[in-house]
Amino acid sequence: MPAVSWREPTDERAIQGLEPLAKQDMDKQESYFRSVSRQFMKHKMAVAGLLVFALLLIMACFAPLLAPYDPSVIQDEFSAAPSGKYWLGTDQVGRDVLSRLIYASRISLSIGLGSVAIYVAIGTVVGAIAGYYGGKVDMIINRVIDVFMSFPHLMVILVLVTIIGPGLSNIVLVLGLLGWPSVARLVRGSVLSIKQMEFVKAAQALGLSKRQIIFHEILPNAMSPLLVNATFGAATAILSESSLSFLGMGVQPPTASWGNMLTAAQSITTLQSEPWLWIPAGLMIVFTVLAINFVGDGVRDALDPKRK
Repeated sequence: MPAVSWREPTDERAIQGLEPLAKQDMDKQESYFRSVSRQFMKHKMAVAGLLVFALLLIMACFAPLLAPYDPSVIQDEFSAAPSGKYWLGTDQVGRDVLSRLIYASRISLSIGLGSVAIYVAIGTVVGAIAGYYGGKVDMIINRVIDVFMSFPHLMVILVLVTIIGPGLSNIVLVLGLLGWPSVARLVRGSVLSIKQMEFVKAAQALGLSKRQIIFHEILPNAMSPLLVNATFGAATAILSESSLSFLGMGVQPPTASWGNMLTAAQSITTLQSEPWLWIPAGLMIVFTVLAINFVGDGVRDALDPKRK
């Protein structure tokens, strides 16, 4: 009887056997993103909000090309009404309102996106640690979150900005350091439910480190509510900056922001006879916040498994 020889499969065959599995995983991811995109596109207000937000980003990026004048240069007319030369008039100092409005989009969007990036990063790490480890770690982190959330948000921001001084970087830092508790609580709840799933237990059985399990296995599956929270958080940050600037504790002149442009509205005379000084900035804040909120609604509906 001839001897039966055993030959191990070559690397090429092994690779060929794995290729269909990898292709299936990629197809599943593509179909998931396609499904989410299709659900998002059904939300007409969300699509409109995304278009408006994209236009705002373009305006902020190309502000030097779009602004007719330098926003800090004093023109030859003070408090001039809108005309062919100055489309939105000039302020009390003689600066072109349209140019300042365009440049102010850079400040407001930078504060919204920058502060969200900071507090989402902090809240994600803190919430993931609290949810995964549980026990005393979870209890301590929860008590810290309760302390942070017990203070009046705007009052704490005003006190901190007064101490460290107003300015763009300081506002971004303060808003970022105070906004993480809500994200941490959201991530903690997601991690508590995800860590009981079978794929997490399988990763633990395979001997993966806790850091790998948290950041490679659990957090990617907890991103859906986090994305929704981030979109609404950006709108809240823009409103907070506008409030601070209106009170004189935000971005300081001559740097233009929508909030400090609204400072002119504190005068009764300006409110009644010079509406071009405050209405454009107010409308920009309203349109920006509405656009971001509509995008958040669309993302929330698209990621909701009950709607698929």
